[in-house]
Amino acid sequence: MRTLLTAVALMALSASGHAQTANGAKPKHYSSSSTTIGTLLDDPAAKALLDRYIPGMSSDYRIRLARGMTLKTVQKYSRDTITDKVLANLDTAFARIPARTPR
Repeated sequence: MRTLLTAVALMALSASGHAQTANGAKPKHYSSSSTTIGTLLDDPAAKALLDRYIPGMSSDYRIRLARGMTLKTVQKYSRDTITDKVLANLDTAFARIPARTPR
């Protein structure tokens, strides 16, 4: 039972975008392929970047359905808007801001 609870807790951390790296360190920057959209939306600086590179994304009424997904995952549903170039530009911009630590 303890193993199951530990696994569930680890999955929840991973899904929240606040998972630690293999060496136990917190991610220093957000990533389009590993940070959840919910985490990005909860950080004002990251949300502003989303709105800059993907206008209207944060205000779309369906965005709550994608909070547990990454931008890379959502890309397959919106290839015309979320292109590889957009994701590369976002990753470059995310590298300029530190990832917030969860409270």
